[in-house]
Parts: sequence; structure tokens; C-alpha cells
Amino acid sequence: MKHSLLLTALLIPFTATAAEQTFDFKDPKGVNHATFLLDAPLETITGTANGVSGSLTIDPEKPEETKGAITIDAKTLNVENDTMKEHLLGADWMDVEKHPSISFTVSGLEDFEMKDGTATANVKGKFSVKGVEKEISVPAKVTLLPDKLGARTGGKMEGDLLVIRTEFTIKRTDYGINPGAPTDKVSDEVVIKLAIAGASPK
Repeated sequence: MKHSLLLTALLIPFTATAAEQTFDFKDPKGVNHATFLLDAPLETITGTANGVSGSLTIDPEKPEETKGAITIDAKTLNVENDTMKEHLLGADWMDVEKHPSISFTVSGLEDFEMKDGTATANVKGKFSVKGVEKEISVPAKVTLLPDKLGARTGGKMEGDLLVIRTEFTIKRTDYGINPGAPTDKVSDEVVIKLAIAGASPK
């Protein structure tokens, strides 16, 4: 019974569009982005990445079977310090020449809940960084905005928006990202935040 109530709650924001929908996260405006934080005792590293693409397909009747993938162009990773950026993109860190993308392939949703018009769920899938792929589950807030694509595009396109916000932590050494770096200067924990909107044109 509890599962049924939570599932019903998740469906509320999707009632305006009962059919299966695919949302495209390639944003021509470049607004979609990710941020990352490594907060070590001696040094804090913060940065961004804006090369977001991918798509998610959601069936309102079976949201737990949501599928798709979100990809970040690793070459768009950026920090303010030029030398640090060169190291970040280089072989010891992200090795973007050999591994040009970071991806999260979604296999489904679980633990649905609804509060203040926004659905929350744990998103399951495979997170791939620098050639290493691991199964993870991350919390996310998902908001459907029916007929708001026009407002985002200045009236050039009509349709719906799907806004996803998530924050999760990975271990740098789990993915072979400069594993020899001293943890007092380079935190092993990397906090990743994602704020993206996907478009479903009509």
C-alpha cells in the first residue's frame, strides 16, 4: 500500500502528459551545468562543467522504469587556476584525451515521494569516469514544468521541461583520478552537483 501511495504521488506532476515522454538535455543556451568540490584540510578545489547532453525517457504509468543517460564533455571541466586546469585535464587526473566523457546511465528510479510539487527519488545507474564504471544510486529532485519550454527558449519552441537537481559524492581514488595525491591537499571525496533541464518539444 505504501509503495502504491508513493507511486501515485510521483505521478501527480505528470498528469498533464500521460504518454511516454523523452527529454533532451542538450541545452543550446549552455545553462545546464555540473559543479564539483574537493574540500581537503589544506586546499579546496571547486570547478564546473557545462558540456551536458543526453536524454531520459519517462513513462508516467511506470516511472520506476525511467531509462536514459546524461553525459558531460570532460573537456569542459574548468577551474579558475590555469595551471590547476591543465593538471585536471591531464593524464594523472581526468585524462580527457583518452576519456572524453563522463556519463551516468540510468537504469531506473526507486523510493518515490512527492512534496511541494516536486518528486524525489533515488536514481539508479552506472556512473562512468576515466574508463571506470560503477553502479551507484543518487538522490534527485525532479520537477515537470508543462508548457514552459517556450519561456526558456523565448518562444522559439513549445513543449515541456523536466528539471533535475542532484547532489552526490564519489571517491576520487575509486575512479583512478590521481590516486597518489596527498589527501591533506586533495580530498578523496568529490561532491558533485547537477542542475539541468531537459526539453520535450511539442
